[in-house]
Amino acid sequence: MRRMEEVFAEIRVTDNKGKEFYDFARNYFNDGQYFFEKEQFVEAFEAFVISWAYLDIGLKLGYFKTALKKYFTIDS
Repeated sequence: MRRMEEVFAEIRVTDNKGKEFYDFARNYFNDGQYFFEKEQFVEAFEAFVISWAYLDIGLKLGYFKTALKKYFTIDS
């Protein structure tokens, strides 16, 4: 969760389609935080994984930019 907060603070949307991907990622992340606070850890984990996937794919498609590429599958 902390790593994702770091990424969300640094990521930049580069494209209109990226805004949609960012919103999906952010909403799943917010859901993950909600589930975590409710101690529904499986649901929290699932939401975080989906959020991370949106970020990763958004980077691959060029919708985002980040200096934190080491956390993702995108080439440096």
